[in-house]
Amino acid sequence: MKSPSFYSIQQVMKPLRYLILLLSLPLMYSCSSPVQPVSTASDTIPVQIMPLQQQNSQAPMSVSGQFTTDDEVMLSFKTGGIISSLSVKEGDRVKRGQLLATLNPTDINAQLQQAKLTVEKAQRDYQRTQNLYKDSVATLEQLQNSKTMLQQSQQQLNMASFNRQYSEIHAPKDGFILKKLANTGQQVTAGTAILQTNGAESGKWMLRVGVSDYEWAGLRLGDRAKIQTSSLPGQTFEGRVTRKSEGVDAATGTFSADISFSGKKPEAIAAGMFGKAVIEPSKVTTGTGSWQIPYEALLDGDGNSGYVFVTSDRKTARKLKVTIGGIEKNTVTVTHGLENAGALIISGSAYLTDKSPISVQSTKTAAQ
Repeated sequence: MKSPSFYSIQQVMKPLRYLILLLSLPLMYSCSSPVQPVSTASDTIPVQIMPLQQQNSQAPMSVSGQFTTDDEVMLSFKTGGIISSLSVKEGDRVKRGQLLATLNPTDINAQLQQAKLTVEKAQRDYQRTQNLYKDSVATLEQLQNSKTMLQQSQQQLNMASFNRQYSEIHAPKDGFILKKLANTGQQVTAGTAILQTNGAESGKWMLRVGVSDYEWAGLRLGDRAKIQTSSLPGQTFEGRVTRKSEGVDAATGTFSADISFSGKKPEAIAAGMFGKAVIEPSKVTTGTGSWQIPYEALLDGDGNSGYVFVTSDRKTARKLKVTIGGIEKNTVTVTHGLENAGALIISGSAYLTDKSPISVQSTKTAAQ
């Protein structure tokens, strides 16, 4: 039998080598693949927490507004027309009865003169009808109609005289011009505000502030307040809440309240100047409350809202939106959002996202 040649053996071994190479590829790949890391407890973020305690009494409210008086008056003309004179400017001191502004009297004087002529004619007609009635020439109905025409013309004269009187603006009392809302030569309609005035020293000075619905519910007349202004740095003045509005201001969307000075108004305070106050509410709200939290626990504060992180199981962080009732120094008053929240995360919040795993390192009490 003829033995196989070298060439034929080589032909058989060639596909066998390819088969061995293909079978060894998975083994080579498994040896070269990196080992995937195993998640460990080291991925948790260390935090410090604080138990949350709801308080039934209102916290001090920080508010701001403008100083004003309780006798501010908006002055206007009874009739429309063109302003012929405006003899005062903002800040001027005025005396009671002082002439402040006038309208061009041409139209009003013409109306007044026409009303006088109408009355004179009605008086002549009535006198003539009386004489005719006595001579039985005019009827009783004609006499009564003539008398009615006279009475109507007299009322028109009274109205024209009244309009002529109120085509001028006089100061209602001693005081100051707070705002000038029009200028000489301007066409105005009846009732358009021209000047804003207040009393010199007779009016009660106050800080008019805006408050939220939650703050409004906690206020009552007589609540104490401490007033401050940048014109008198470092000085604090005592005051009390003397008024709270019963409706929302459509322009601002807030309620308003007046804080009156307990003593005399400081010389450095003027109407329109901005001020701030801290009100100490004495009213206890039933069924509602607030939480006092550290300022550093608040994230992304924007107006009356912000975010905090809390935990209920000490293992997972939850991000909650809260309503801010006020900020005093390093303490934030939260009015809504922390119901059944568990514990507040007060450190490590910057590294957290919603549902982040956490590791509680320590617990801080409210007294610490």
